[in-house]
Amino acid sequence: MNTYDQLYINGQWVAPVKGGIFETLDPSSEELLAPVAAATAEDVDLAVKAARQAFDDGPWPLMSGAARAVVLRRIAQGIRDRQQELAELEVRDNGKPLPEALWDIGDTAGCFDFYADLAEDLDGHSEQPVALADERFSSVARKEPVGVAGAIIPWNFPMLMAAWKVAPALAAGCCMVLKPSELTPLTALELARIADKAGLPAGVLNVVTGLGPDAGAPLAEHPGIDKLAFTGSVPTGSRIMQAAAKDIKNISLELGGKSPFIVFADSDVEAAVEWIMFGIFWNQGQVCSATSRVLVQRDLYEPLIQRLKQEAEKISIGNGLEEGVLLGPLVSQGQYDKVREAIARGSKEGAKRVYGGERPAGFDKGFYLQPTIFADVPEDSWIWNEEIFGPVVCIRPFDDEAEALRSANNSRFGLAAAVMSKDLPRAERIARKLRAGIVWINCSQPTFTEAPWGGYKQSGIGRELGEWGLNNYLETKQITRYDSEQPWGWYIK
Repeated sequence: MNTYDQLYINGQWVAPVKGGIFETLDPSSEELLAPVAAATAEDVDLAVKAARQAFDDGPWPLMSGAARAVVLRRIAQGIRDRQQELAELEVRDNGKPLPEALWDIGDTAGCFDFYADLAEDLDGHSEQPVALADERFSSVARKEPVGVAGAIIPWNFPMLMAAWKVAPALAAGCCMVLKPSELTPLTALELARIADKAGLPAGVLNVVTGLGPDAGAPLAEHPGIDKLAFTGSVPTGSRIMQAAAKDIKNISLELGGKSPFIVFADSDVEAAVEWIMFGIFWNQGQVCSATSRVLVQRDLYEPLIQRLKQEAEKISIGNGLEEGVLLGPLVSQGQYDKVREAIARGSKEGAKRVYGGERPAGFDKGFYLQPTIFADVPEDSWIWNEEIFGPVVCIRPFDDEAEALRSANNSRFGLAAAVMSKDLPRAERIARKLRAGIVWINCSQPTFTEAPWGGYKQSGIGRELGEWGLNNYLETKQITRYDSEQPWGWYIK
């Protein structure tokens, strides 16, 4: 395994100015995985200055989209060439099962390929004429890179979340400082190695690892940053927004969720159970869009809960590198404690714990937790309304469509939602009335690079992925020219 005690700044591997180190742990064993470079404000300043120089004086923003696409595709191929190795590293750092990690790394490579295509498209569409009412003038609207971007990414999909920000930023011609979560920093540093090998010019991508207060906060507050992109919790997103307000920085925020899944009585119970389980137990439930609130029409309520319990009991728990494991450990002791506290709170609030919520037998080490099902969850309870970010699903019955919609939309979050019914016109009608940025019909959680991702309300600002993700890193400039040979005539000579 590579060493991780250096930062990647201006195309060089350098020790932190203050020489700091922190530890990243294997959540399956609680043992040291690697010592990691701990950046501070001094390192962030160096990284931002490197990105600034690369943007203001370097070749990257001035290159054609096609030329940038060549490098992006090399990065994609570099990721594919190391897919197994990177996935195993992700498992050891994050805890997720290997098949999920392989899926993530494959999607990461695909993200770079997708934005390579969009970079090429920019060559023919970066300028468009604007029709003016006054024929003495001509005007064009021009798309240009926003400048230097700071990206702060979470620990639940470490390399993939990096790609969601790095790939469109590079495609647009921006330069970037990337700060990964201190819980899962390793694949971000590997991305830097891959980008360097792919020929990305010095300073275009800089990776600073470190603790949030020591590295993340200075990045958010740095006056040399033109745009901030953050994925994480609502409280941290609020602090990022406050920091950005000082300099009126361009921001995009992808924050938390408490996503509802409405299941009508005409649904196939087996399909509903599978999508619910995938939606809440995939990645140990550590997913911002997780299917954490399930509303089931009363006639199907008891049969669905019984089938869900039967299937949850079968879920294999263990080290994500072991074959057949579907549920690995939570990412850290802190996250494990938070989820356990939420489960205890749910029981105190009167929710019926149908299954799980305990450390599974035979696991003395590691942050392991059984999949957990709560039924009859009070609508005013904490666990119904707040994000748990673990393998905990909350279920309530409903009687009619109006009640289901009211309950689903009664949330400060609005990231994702889902509806299941064999009555497709009804499902389509519900989908349009759900107040969420992503809505699934007869499924939950499939995510596509081509489609927009982001939320309503306190779930965030802006959209990632697709052409919307590229637009995050572009500014629009008007260039207007006076074409007439006649004097403007503001005054008479």
